[in-house]
Amino acid sequence: MSDLLITNIGQLVTNDGRDDDLLGIITDAAVGIRGGVIAWVGSTDAVPSNLASLPMIDARGVAVVPGFVDAHTHVVFAGDRAHEHAMRLGGATYEEIQDAGGGIYSTVSATRDVNLAELVLASRERAVRMLASGTTTVEIKTGYGLDTETELKMLDAIDAIDASLPIDVIRTYLGAHVVAPEFRDNRSAYVELVTGEMLDAVSKRVDFIDVFCDDVAFSLAETERIVEAGKRVGLDVRLHVDQLSRSGGAALAASVGAVAADHLDHATDADLALLASAGTVAVLLPGVSLTMQEPPPDGRRFLDAGVTVAIATDCNPGTSYVETMPFIIALAATTSGFTPQEALWSATAGGAAALGLDDRGVIAEGRLGDLVMLDTPSYEHLVYRPDGDLVRRVIKRGIPV
Repeated sequence: MSDLLITNIGQLVTNDGRDDDLLGIITDAAVGIRGGVIAWVGSTDAVPSNLASLPMIDARGVAVVPGFVDAHTHVVFAGDRAHEHAMRLGGATYEEIQDAGGGIYSTVSATRDVNLAELVLASRERAVRMLASGTTTVEIKTGYGLDTETELKMLDAIDAIDASLPIDVIRTYLGAHVVAPEFRDNRSAYVELVTGEMLDAVSKRVDFIDVFCDDVAFSLAETERIVEAGKRVGLDVRLHVDQLSRSGGAALAASVGAVAADHLDHATDADLALLASAGTVAVLLPGVSLTMQEPPPDGRRFLDAGVTVAIATDCNPGTSYVETMPFIIALAATTSGFTPQEALWSATAGGAAALGLDDRGVIAEGRLGDLVMLDTPSYEHLVYRPDGDLVRRVIKRGIPV
């Protein structure tokens, strides 16, 4: 069933506000869903008669928010990098860990070595936990294969997650994560692979192309070449940029019309102005800063510059092994200059914008019936209780899951 009526919602966060009412909160609210799509939003005492016979959930005064949209993850991988994290806590840098054979290369090796069934089993468990914590849409990248065979295996695993769980999956091709280890002495040949055989193999199965544009990965010129190849086959663009240094990637993202630019730790005020003008969404990742012991992203600077902002987990085995969006909301508000309202909006409507989706992230007529029922009377508890399991029930396209 995908028809549902939820009544007696103590605090409904619609994200359908006006002017200074960012969250569009309705108290003592109700939501009617037909065929997985929101048909009506209003007060419990004003439910239309044609919705009164729908299967009903009495929210008993708790808060309901839009389903979380996690717009940047690397959920599909094998192995772990716990020892690497211990090295980082001991003072090792990102570059030192990578040069020692760790970092992304460690995960590439592990992911190449496992069979598809093993990869699906491990990765699906992470997606299950994401769903249970309120994530109803998740972006998942390839990029731990770095050869055509393993990139396709990763896409098979992503497809298996999408087919077996009530969570919407957006697919991103990240063959340009780093230069594959066997091509370290022939970068141009790897770029040829990424823009040729590998792109041809995956292009019909993904939504976006992505590139890690930074000193440890791909240059500005290489990134532009890879992006243009992706655009030629019809892929939208999102980019990892300016994470470890200022590469000029944010400006490139704006110039090529990227839907989103992610990380942006070293972006300048001029870069932010370009992103705002281009309508490119900035995806900030406070979990990475926490793990890497770096200064947190300055969300206030982005918001004040007029940039549309999303926050995401960047769930990955090395630099942000975080699966739960509520924790990221709390981090954004307590470390990154967001108000609680801005943090929640960025995890829902902002995440949808970062994926180019206009049918979710907002609780309004015509949008998907993706809702999260909290176990608290107010959304503010998401920030107030960062270690709490505050999700009572997740509703995906009108179906309690």
